[in-house]
Amino acid sequence: MTSARAIQAVTCLGCGCACDDLEVKVRDGRIVNVSPECPVARAWFGDGSVPTAVTVGGRPAAIGKALGEAAAALDVAPGRALVYIGPELTMEAQRVALGIADRLGARVDTATSSPAAAGLLAAQRRGRAGATLGEIRNRADVILFWAVDPRRRYPRFFSRFIEAEGTHVPSGRAGRRLISVSVGADRAPAGTDTEISLTPGEELAALSVMRASVLGNALGDLPSPLHAVADAAALLVKARYAAIVNHAEPGEEAGNPLRAEGLIALAQALNGPTRAVLVGLRAGGNRSGAEAVMTWQTGFPMAVDYSAGFPRYAPEARGFERVREAGAVLIAGSAGELAGMSEVLGKVPVIVIGPRASAAPFPTRVAIDTGVAGIHEAGIGYRLDEIPLPLTPPLANAGTRPAAGTLAALLTALRARPAGRTR
Repeated sequence: MTSARAIQAVTCLGCGCACDDLEVKVRDGRIVNVSPECPVARAWFGDGSVPTAVTVGGRPAAIGKALGEAAAALDVAPGRALVYIGPELTMEAQRVALGIADRLGARVDTATSSPAAAGLLAAQRRGRAGATLGEIRNRADVILFWAVDPRRRYPRFFSRFIEAEGTHVPSGRAGRRLISVSVGADRAPAGTDTEISLTPGEELAALSVMRASVLGNALGDLPSPLHAVADAAALLVKARYAAIVNHAEPGEEAGNPLRAEGLIALAQALNGPTRAVLVGLRAGGNRSGAEAVMTWQTGFPMAVDYSAGFPRYAPEARGFERVREAGAVLIAGSAGELAGMSEVLGKVPVIVIGPRASAAPFPTRVAIDTGVAGIHEAGIGYRLDEIPLPLTPPLANAGTRPAAGTLAALLTALRARPAGRTR
């Protein structure tokens, strides 16, 4: 048996924290161990094996034929193609997918357009006071967790950023005051210094009371839950550096669509008597990278329409809400999360280029399997705080097809088609 080799400083995209201090052991072309221990990282890496198929109409095909079929299927009228940038791609591959959308005059969206839209749109309306995770670790002495328990989906968030020693909080957890506010089924961490439980109907009133308290407005008589949040607001005002942590994507309950607006307003109010930031936790797979690429290529983080020959912003028609109007769909990245769209996607030609494309949970016209960002492919991935990190793939020579290269070949095939509908 071949001895295992260890790859150091590997970045995990299993969640938005993108921990870049992992050691991954590989034996006989398979991942056998990941440390430090993290269930999310272990599930993300697995043993590193992925399919390497190329299919047309569900049957094996040569890559050249598949790319030709894909280009022909996508060659529809401007505005009739939909390009969906899914997770598990490097930002280099995401950039090529956006180039394909430009070439097609397509509508383009990402895996987080719908779940993260409330926070993105609220930040566009009001602005947002943000910070890196390193700044939270080094400076935050009062931390409010609003309707999110990081330990459930981000197992190392506490050990890396809350319990760890910081330059301005040298005693780590002992030097921080933690406040948790649970809202319905969206639970905040147990065992914090202050714990508050609200019903979904009390959430907006609680945020308004906290903001009013921070601004020094008279509150009058309050029921017990709202009195507790007013006391929590007083703790935040006394902080040297306050941080509000929430989930920027839906939890077990859909959550009030105005939650993001209320949290942004609270953070802004705190940036008078003290320093405060809002940190939105995000899922993994380099979803934040897709938004970053779209922003610096088009000026918009989601819901871009190229049908007029230039990027236009259409947040009212985002994600798969208009897929019924599409003449063809290109899914760049993993399609595993789209099982609920199988009935709709079964009615249009669908091309999938990405990890496990051949196992897509709906019929595909063309499916081309590729490697996974950070496991088989090097490049750049984004952390949830929009910090780019280099990806060191432990299985760089595993024989998988590169996603960026395959998408680039599709773009070349589109450019080679006769002048007409594709510009």
